[in-house]
Amino acid sequence: MTPRLSTVILPVRRWSEGGRDEWTRAEELGFHAAYTYDHLSWRSFRDGPWFGALPTLTAAATATDRLRLGTLVTSPNFRHPVSLAKELISLDDISEGRVTLGIGAGGSGFDATALGQAAWSARQRADRFTEFVPLLDRLLTEDEVTHEGSYYSAHEARNIPGCVQRPRLPFAVAATGPRGLRLAARYGQAWVTTGDPKTFDAGSEESLAAVAGQVSRLRSACAEVDRDPEELEKVLLTGFTPERATFLDSLDAFVDFAGRHASLGFTEIVVHAPIPDSPFAADPAVFERIATEAPDQLA
Repeated sequence: MTPRLSTVILPVRRWSEGGRDEWTRAEELGFHAAYTYDHLSWRSFRDGPWFGALPTLTAAATATDRLRLGTLVTSPNFRHPVSLAKELISLDDISEGRVTLGIGAGGSGFDATALGQAAWSARQRADRFTEFVPLLDRLLTEDEVTHEGSYYSAHEARNIPGCVQRPRLPFAVAATGPRGLRLAARYGQAWVTTGDPKTFDAGSEESLAAVAGQVSRLRSACAEVDRDPEELEKVLLTGFTPERATFLDSLDAFVDFAGRHASLGFTEIVVHAPIPDSPFAADPAVFERIATEAPDQLA
């Protein structure tokens, strides 16, 4: 199966100063979807412009017609399921059903302490994520929800009329650990990985083997809940594997990279739109060639 190509547009430009143009250009280039990070700030971009994900996606929804839109990824670090559900239902309505929610447990970066709390441990993040996802699922599918959990509460939370997409907008669950993979298997319409951080500075073959192991563990998680793993889209968010410095150097380099991951069962490959003088610097001309020519070469 030929993987779909999508892009990530980081929210670093004012809408009136090139921000809008990036989203409309992504649609013109034929990308399946365009995502953005749902952070308050991120790594090397912390001291520069950074806009909110959901308002940006709302604006993108009004500027495009066909492009799917979404987050890669939203997390519990600064989100609450009740307020998030209301915003997602609104965004799904404005986009006429073109939204995918990429969702993960979050990390220990700037978002983890922005609200004044101490950063959660990996176990604490997984604990919250395990409650967050099922509650959000209910909030997006039921008219009224009351829930008293260990971390989140909802009291007669109403979400009428619900999502345009039924029974709700799709979840793309980012996960590599056992609990996250089980959530992907039970609640996800897609699964997301960036590869294995342990192979970040290793060779490409070692990285590929590690990702194959993740796919295998996803299949095992699906078996636990009696779900066909082929029902889940498998999404690779690129830029975090050993090839990060070279796979956008040329069309041929990208096709080789994408083809090797497609052989593992990935159905969607996501590349970052170029940002000069950043970890995502790339030749815009090569990026556009990849968007327009790689699908035919991968077929």
